[in-house]
Amino acid sequence: MRLVLFLAFLLVPVLEIWLLIQVGSVIGGWQTVGLLVAASLRGSWLIRREGRRAWRSLQEALQSGRMPERELADGGLILVGGTLLLTPGFFSDVVGLLCILPMTRPLMRRLGAYFFQRRIKKMAAASPYANLFTAAPGAVPDGDPFAGPARNGQHAQNGQHGGPGKVVHGEVIRED
Repeated sequence: MRLVLFLAFLLVPVLEIWLLIQVGSVIGGWQTVGLLVAASLRGSWLIRREGRRAWRSLQEALQSGRMPERELADGGLILVGGTLLLTPGFFSDVVGLLCILPMTRPLMRRLGAYFFQRRIKKMAAASPYANLFTAAPGAVPDGDPFAGPARNGQHAQNGQHGGPGKVVHGEVIRED
């Protein structure tokens, strides 16, 4: 993941500069700057319009009592897309438009869900408690601080219980 981020932060600016030079050589320097300013202005208008729609949709979902999953994802995509649209560059403008436009947002939402799902699965697999809920009944994962007497695969014998203090054996009697 770090390598991907490093490459993205290295390659995307190089790609943006290359695109700016290519467009500038075809249409001219001032026209390229004007095109970037026009794209930013149009993008800010689009952000405002789609942001209002997403906010209304979020409020309606909350008022109806349902979980606003799609609306929250749309709000996040509009935020990311708006940031990319306000960043000077043609490549970032295209990706920003893909995040903001209503007809391409579902695709970006699915792509983001796929990315986050894969990331969460990797993080869960790397967790020391990854087997906590998938272990066989009665099995205790190694190193579980809530395992009680049978910690780290060892059973309590001769007063060794794996926790601080004395073990007092007894019986609980409830009087109802």
